[in-house]
Amino acid sequence: MAIPVMLKAALPAIPGVNQLPGIKKTGRTLPDLTLERNDVVVERREVDRYAAVCGFPTKDVAPVPYLHMLAFPLHMALMTDASFPFPAIGSVHLENSITQHRPVAIGETVSLSLRADNLRTSTKGRAWDMNVVGTVDDEVVWESVSTYLRVGKGDKESGDPGTSFTAIEAKGPVWSIPENIGRTYGAVSGDRNPIHLYPLTAKALGFPRHIAHGMWSKARCIAALENRLPDKVKVEVGFKKPIFLPGKARFGAEANPAGWDFALVNPKSGAPHLLGRTTAL
Repeated sequence: MAIPVMLKAALPAIPGVNQLPGIKKTGRTLPDLTLERNDVVVERREVDRYAAVCGFPTKDVAPVPYLHMLAFPLHMALMTDASFPFPAIGSVHLENSITQHRPVAIGETVSLSLRADNLRTSTKGRAWDMNVVGTVDDEVVWESVSTYLRVGKGDKESGDPGTSFTAIEAKGPVWSIPENIGRTYGAVSGDRNPIHLYPLTAKALGFPRHIAHGMWSKARCIAALENRLPDKVKVEVGFKKPIFLPGKARFGAEANPAGWDFALVNPKSGAPHLLGRTTAL
């Protein structure tokens, strides 16, 4: 029987277990692998489930970040591959950039490919990019770059500091984020990382209680801007402080010449959970 993917992801992060043959991570470079998921139908039922969890209206096209969910199995397959140098659990999702070249309609068939590259020293450890390309027939319709960090010995002087975002003052609505959003989003997306599910499972991995998915937070922000975005758009975010569940977060957005700057912040302290921007293409 195959090891369930989340267990396979967790084993290399467990002290003692992570030294066992077949589990121990021994690589120092990113593998030269391209993983593919071909001929995935964008189904109405699944899109509507995702839209409901993330706050999007019902439409005949998929929300801008929807294909990230379809690509998630590729992320997990690569990071749990024996050749991948870092454990999946404990790797921090720092940034995410999505480029939609055109909306993907309900009923279209999408193929996705993923490669990891650009392993580099950051200010806080080692960072790398997971690059996804989505195509319909031979047309590139969607791309994403997810930047991950393995916390460790970084270089505060010359290491990559990450993308700089405009820290706007969030003046919009305060969202009440329910205790079960991690489980609800996990059921739709397939991302059932224990840090998002229950206080007990999050505490086992060093968190005081469970936290919202970064990609749910990004999707919720895009949903708030959805009726102001063009069909061809790039949406970039940097994930900052986690949202502990249940929790509250204040959204804000300001227009700029190319699109929108936006933020999701702690409504009491103003500390950012997420900073981002949109750019019309």
